[in-house]
Amino acid sequence: MKHDISTEFTRRQLLQFSLPSIVMMVFLSMYTLVDGFFVSRYVGTAALSAVNITYPITGVFLAVGIMLASGGCAVVAAEIGRGEQQAANAHFSLIVLFATLLCVAALALCLRFLDPMLLLLGAEGETLKLGREYIVILLLFTPLSILQCLFQNFFVTASRPDLGLLLTVGSGLANMVLDYVFIVPMQMGIAGAALATAAGYGIAAIGGLFFFAQNRAGLCFTWPRWDLHILVESCANGSSEMVTNLSNSVVTVVFNLLLMHWVGTEGVAAITVILYCQFLMAAFFMGFSIGVAPVFSYHYGANNFAYLRRTRDECFRFILAASVGVFALSFLLSGGIAVLFAPKGSLTAQLVDRGMRLFSFNFLFAGYNIFASALFTALSDGKTSAIISFSRTFLFLLAGIWLMTWLLGLDGLWLSIPFAELVTLLFSRWYVQHRFPVSQQPDSPAAGGEY
Repeated sequence: MKHDISTEFTRRQLLQFSLPSIVMMVFLSMYTLVDGFFVSRYVGTAALSAVNITYPITGVFLAVGIMLASGGCAVVAAEIGRGEQQAANAHFSLIVLFATLLCVAALALCLRFLDPMLLLLGAEGETLKLGREYIVILLLFTPLSILQCLFQNFFVTASRPDLGLLLTVGSGLANMVLDYVFIVPMQMGIAGAALATAAGYGIAAIGGLFFFAQNRAGLCFTWPRWDLHILVESCANGSSEMVTNLSNSVVTVVFNLLLMHWVGTEGVAAITVILYCQFLMAAFFMGFSIGVAPVFSYHYGANNFAYLRRTRDECFRFILAASVGVFALSFLLSGGIAVLFAPKGSLTAQLVDRGMRLFSFNFLFAGYNIFASALFTALSDGKTSAIISFSRTFLFLLAGIWLMTWLLGLDGLWLSIPFAELVTLLFSRWYVQHRFPVSQQPDSPAAGGEY
């Protein structure tokens, strides 16, 4: 049975509604893994290191896209909840146009100063050459990447998560097939990987453009209504997601520089594989959060506070149970993942196996933090969401890198993320108990509930 975001879902219906977003995010992360597999196996670990070294550049674009997507979805879904469909359409169109123009301006700036940026990120020699070859292609296609990011979120707001899933699967399959074609038979090297990724961007972006241009029964493109307040509110609501991705870029640079100093390119290749796997495992929680966020935004706009509280508690029960399963899966698959990306017995494989086992403990805590941050974004409380995201992805993570490496050396580097997630969970729990807006309603307990 089809539902839209105005429905008061049961637990099973909510999971069914969020399932396309979960599968979409997991599939998206899987074809990132496939990219890494072909680059590592057929181009070399130096190329895989180059891909990781260039990540902070694309990470900045991704951060802006996710900020406007998640923050804009909260604004637009709340307007739909208040019955303001025309305003929602106009502001949705404004957000898409603004994000595209901002991306074009930023990519021109990046191309102008590309080599100094790569040198600053730690590229040198072969990794500089390979990194330049890879990132130039991706930069030229970043507008499509931004549109893909926006539409993945707004498909849920439009009550069409199934279409978002379909386009993501199509994009992923195209990326996987073209990875093989470009890298193996055509021997295009790292440029082939970049072109395959760009093709995936295009399928999802063009599909979204067609849908929202024709969808006159709900959320659709219309003449943009200029409203600086809406753009500021969208950026503020989505600031936590931007903080997360910018922090990931900064921390990736720290990991790369430390591992390049301690181990060399094999160490950078190992952290690349581990971060790919983190994205895959965390994608489950991210997909669930994306799937349910518009539901929270709609019912918040409709002042349906009792339902919000019940749904919040159901979601946290699901997250806590799933966290144990994701941890177990990650821990048990560490050895298989290692030999998938590097020859058995190689230094890279040994580093991945050891690092994944220690790193896996972060999944016991990360799901709670990811959902808590997304929850406050959905409720237009960007400040609380940003505090949670900044704590888990930057503040406590940098503290963890310093403390854990001082205590345990290289093992401490792998444990720094579990340390950061655990400490952040204490903050997230307090905010959920005391800052959830329904705690101010007469039918809510003072502390906002058990979670």
